[in-house]
Amino acid sequence: MERIEQAVILAAGEGQRLRPFTASKPKVMLPIANKPILRYVIEAVAQNGIRKIVIVVGYRKDQVIDYFGSGEQFDVEIEYVEQKQQLGTAHALKQLKGKVKGKFLVLSGDNIIEPATIASLVQEKPDAILVKEQENISKYGVIEAQNGIITCIVEKPKEILSHLVNTGVYAFTDDIFSLIGQDTDLPSVIRNMIDQGHEIKTCEAAGAWLDVVYPWDILKLNDLALAKISPAVGGTVERGASIKGLVSIGKGTTIRSNSYIVGPAIIGENCEIGPSVCILPSTSIGDNVCIMPFTVIDNSMIADGVEIGPGSTIQDSIIDRGCRLKGHFVTQSGEADIKVEDEYNQVNIGAMLGEHCSVGDSVVTAPGVIMGNRCRVKALKVLEQSIPDESLVV
Repeated sequence: MERIEQAVILAAGEGQRLRPFTASKPKVMLPIANKPILRYVIEAVAQNGIRKIVIVVGYRKDQVIDYFGSGEQFDVEIEYVEQKQQLGTAHALKQLKGKVKGKFLVLSGDNIIEPATIASLVQEKPDAILVKEQENISKYGVIEAQNGIITCIVEKPKEILSHLVNTGVYAFTDDIFSLIGQDTDLPSVIRNMIDQGHEIKTCEAAGAWLDVVYPWDILKLNDLALAKISPAVGGTVERGASIKGLVSIGKGTTIRSNSYIVGPAIIGENCEIGPSVCILPSTSIGDNVCIMPFTVIDNSMIADGVEIGPGSTIQDSIIDRGCRLKGHFVTQSGEADIKVEDEYNQVNIGAMLGEHCSVGDSVVTAPGVIMGNRCRVKALKVLEQSIPDESLVV
């Protein structure tokens, strides 16, 4: 049977629930283990032999286009189509009418997947949906099926109908364009297709399928992605520094003496670490980061261009691009009730800092504190509540 040889990746959305991290970048460009989420999707598609990719862009589209370009460096051919209003997945797909012919995959650009995840779907005859067993089904579209044929999709059900969820990865033919109609979301289109007697198969995902819904999900995904990195030392490690486990160090980075790094961990290019810095497992550090002596970082994501002063302790935290943190900055980690939109979530977390925050000496944050983008906090403050973008704490 002919395999599928083209893919559509939906990458137009903003990711409101992931603020402050999506205020200046689309959800698909959030870095996980120093790579944008969308890059994992493109690499998985390429490793399954699919070379033709159309990416539907929208919110802050220039960042996606600048990073991936024509796709040449990822061994694929990329074309871009803009969805000017982000009205839904079916509306996004509708923008491609006449651009995609025959069989194709549809994937979400904001889920991390492995090549094995979609391998069986690439061989599948359309129409088919990639499904995955999930314990907690309340946030997903749940699929009921008989003998591998879908009978029903229920969005965010209140009771357990099944543990199979819709991953948002589909195998379609170009017939789908005449079936979309006025629907804006693909699950509605699928329900109409079933009602009209179309047969849609389930195809179970073998590999990882990881969804980023809330800011703290970044840490969970970071941990899982780091477990698969290749150890590498591209920079300079001074005598007396100790490196254990899966650790990747980028070009131009210097690890000063008496520093202690335990993997899985990744450190980007042109970083200055130490001396006497401790980096513990499940930590990713971007490019051009400076970490001063006697600082401990554990299970955290530090983005590009961050400076961390001496004697700081950062646990279970996310520090976005360009933050300047003076000495003895401490993120307390523990249970916190965090409100996102109208939901309360109980999470074990440290602090989450947006881009370009400036924090004075000896500042302490309580568990679950979210600091918006471009906030300024004067020295000797204890932050017990989240603060919005552009805040000044004196």
